[in-house]
Amino acid sequence: MQYSRSMKQNTRRCGVLMHPTSLPSKHGIGSLGDEAFQFLDLLKKTSVRLWQILPLGPTGYGDSPYAARSSFAGNELLIDLKSLAYDGYLDVEDVFYNPDFPSDRVDYGMVRSFKEPLLEKAAQEFLAHAEPDELSAYQDFVSENAWWLDDYALYQVLCRHYNDSRWFEIWPEELRLRKAAALKKAQKEFSSHIEIIKIQQYFFFTQWQKVKSYANTHGIQIIGDIPIFVAPDSVDAWANRHLLKIDKDGRQTVSSGVPPDAFSDDGQLWGNPVYDWEAHRKEGFSWWIKRIQKTLETCDIVRIDHFRGFAAYWEVPQGEKTAMNGTWVEAPGKELFVALKQALGNDLPIIAEDLGVITEDVEDLRDSNNFPGMKILQFAFNVEGGKLDASNAYLPHNCVYNSVIYTGTHDNNTTRGWYDAMDGAGKDVVRRYLECPDDQVVWQMIRQMLLSCSKDAILPMQDWLELGAEGRMNIPSTCGQSNWSWRARSLHLEPWRIDRLRSLIELSGR
Repeated sequence: MQYSRSMKQNTRRCGVLMHPTSLPSKHGIGSLGDEAFQFLDLLKKTSVRLWQILPLGPTGYGDSPYAARSSFAGNELLIDLKSLAYDGYLDVEDVFYNPDFPSDRVDYGMVRSFKEPLLEKAAQEFLAHAEPDELSAYQDFVSENAWWLDDYALYQVLCRHYNDSRWFEIWPEELRLRKAAALKKAQKEFSSHIEIIKIQQYFFFTQWQKVKSYANTHGIQIIGDIPIFVAPDSVDAWANRHLLKIDKDGRQTVSSGVPPDAFSDDGQLWGNPVYDWEAHRKEGFSWWIKRIQKTLETCDIVRIDHFRGFAAYWEVPQGEKTAMNGTWVEAPGKELFVALKQALGNDLPIIAEDLGVITEDVEDLRDSNNFPGMKILQFAFNVEGGKLDASNAYLPHNCVYNSVIYTGTHDNNTTRGWYDAMDGAGKDVVRRYLECPDDQVVWQMIRQMLLSCSKDAILPMQDWLELGAEGRMNIPSTCGQSNWSWRARSLHLEPWRIDRLRSLIELSGR
């Protein structure tokens, strides 16, 4: 399958960053139902042409989308219950009874307790009462996706059976090491539960494709996202130990991370297993080809988180408490993207997340593949001595066309929260650069971002709403209840917010 950006040179667009979990709904978490379509209607009304999301995979401990249990599956918690009721797989009472969910945060434990039994009920009803054509479509889905779905469904069932996703510590050795006889026995013993998981994945992708089709029909492209590494407690790691630096007993020998940077003085110790790139070479990078291809079936553009890891990655010995004592290890990024282009086409619609420690080899890998990098406007104002470095690459007047500019990302504070936390000298520089008082800083940041020559300009939904630090999505290197849980209370924005953003989009030619 060939992919193309299908963009004319000098086309410039505006986008909004909003993960589906953050959509307002009555069921404690955003879903792929009415609220997703209402959000797309809002974007269309405002002349916004890009919707950026975070990874869509099923989350585990900590509920980070960047630590999903699968690189290929969808998050079952996003499945819309109302749609299942319309299809006859749930009762009306199931949909209209709602616990007292928080309106501004996702309580993942509460959501799981409510939704998982209903999703299982719906899957059982589907199995018992689905029309022949629907059953046929499901069987086609299972057959076409067996290469990842079989392992994923078994993995999820085993996680629940052992009440722990840490296959490398908790599971019996014969399952940890995927002995053929043990896998066959488990597949037989848990066959009905495995079927339920597969049906739920069918529900997810059926609903998601309707959302994506609606977006594309209305001139909106979806920017998806994948983390470069897989989670240690994921089916990816369990089923692909030979592609990772994991020993014969299923134990990691090293972990991923980044050295000290703007986000953390000690660096970030992610804990993910790192790739055995020689093993990937021997298989023609087939796992990566499947991963990118699958992602581009669910979205139009893919942002690759930690792109620099394709040139060299930070490898930390197992057992370290921080990421400070790691080393840089070269990766075969050039070979990988040659293989990807041969399989998927020369014009891959990829955004390179090139933040952090960026060296010439990373820039060469990005530029030689014509991938746009990222510019974060908040990073432009690292003020020293009350003076602005006018040559800062993130300032709008320094941005290049082949880049994507953001006010901030999911890892940053909101723009209002960021500005409020600055000292007096920093605020003074920001005000002078933007030529505005305190209460207009957010909108002037948005305006300057839109006026830049970067081909795509994206603002988090929280900045459109001018939320303070209470709207922050994630604080890197922490694991707290507030991370990944922010939700919009409503999609009924004040008319002036819609008019003002649409006017800025039109004035900036986006």
